[in-house]
Amino acid sequence: MPRTDENARGVGEAPRVEYSKAGRVAHVTLNRPEVLNAMDLRMHAELMDVWDDFEHDDDVWIAVLSGAGTRAFSVGQDLKELARRVRGGTAGTATFGSRGKPGWPRLTERFDLSKPVIAKVRGYAMGGGFELALACDMIVASEDATFALPEAKLGLMAGAGGVFRLARQLPFKSALGHLMTGRPLSARRAFDLGLVNEVVPADDLDDCVEGWVADVLRCAPLSVRAIKEAATKSLTMSLPEAFATRYRWEEERMHSKDAIEGPLAFVEKREPRWQGD
Repeated sequence: MPRTDENARGVGEAPRVEYSKAGRVAHVTLNRPEVLNAMDLRMHAELMDVWDDFEHDDDVWIAVLSGAGTRAFSVGQDLKELARRVRGGTAGTATFGSRGKPGWPRLTERFDLSKPVIAKVRGYAMGGGFELALACDMIVASEDATFALPEAKLGLMAGAGGVFRLARQLPFKSALGHLMTGRPLSARRAFDLGLVNEVVPADDLDDCVEGWVADVLRCAPLSVRAIKEAATKSLTMSLPEAFATRYRWEEERMHSKDAIEGPLAFVEKREPRWQGD
C-alpha cells in the first residue's frame, strides 16, 4: 500500500492520491480538485507507491485512473510549485523523463507495467495530465473532456512522453499540429482520430468505464497481459521480428492453467473460472 509517513506527505495533510481496491479492480484518483488535480512532487511520490502496489498485488487485475471532482482529470505539472522551486534555485533543468526525481519511475515511464490501466477522463487533461492519459491502455472520456499539450506556449517540453506518444497515437501531422501550437483537442475529435476509446455524456461516464472494466475482467488476465506486452513491444518491429521475439507474459500465458480452462469452459458451456496462473 502507499506510504503514509512524513516522506510521502506532510504531517496532517490529506493524501494527494486516493487508492482503493474493489474485487479485481484498483481505483486511483488524483486528489487535488481545488487546483484541478495539478501534480506536485508529493503526488508523484504517492503515485510511485500506488503503481508499485498495483503491479505486485496478484489479486488485482486492472486499474482505473481518474481525477477528483468534475472539472479536470489533471492539468499537469503544478506550475506554482515549479515557480517556487525556480525562485529558490532548486528546480534545475528538465528534459525527457523523471529519473532522479520524486516518483520515478512514473506511470509514463513504467514501460513494463503488465496490467491494464484505463484513464477515466472528465474535464481538462492538460500537459502532464494528458501525458498520464496517453500512458494508459485505454481512454474513456466524457463529452466535456478537453486534451492539450500546451508546453510550447510555456517554453517547456512535453517531456513525460507526450511528444513521443502523441506522434504514435495520432496521425503524424495532426500530432505535430497540436504539439507545436498547444491547440486543444476535444473529446469527440480525439475519438474520431482514434485516441479515445469511447465518449459519453458526463453522467454516463462511470457506467461506461465499469462496462469496459467488466469486459476486460471477462477475459483471462494472463491473455490480457500477454496481448498488452506483445502489442506494445512489437510496435516498432517488422512482422518477422515480432513473430520471432519471445515475450515474458506470453510465456506465462502459454503454460498457464487458464490456457486450459478457457477451451474447457467453452466446450462445457460455462463461464471460465480464471485463476491468473
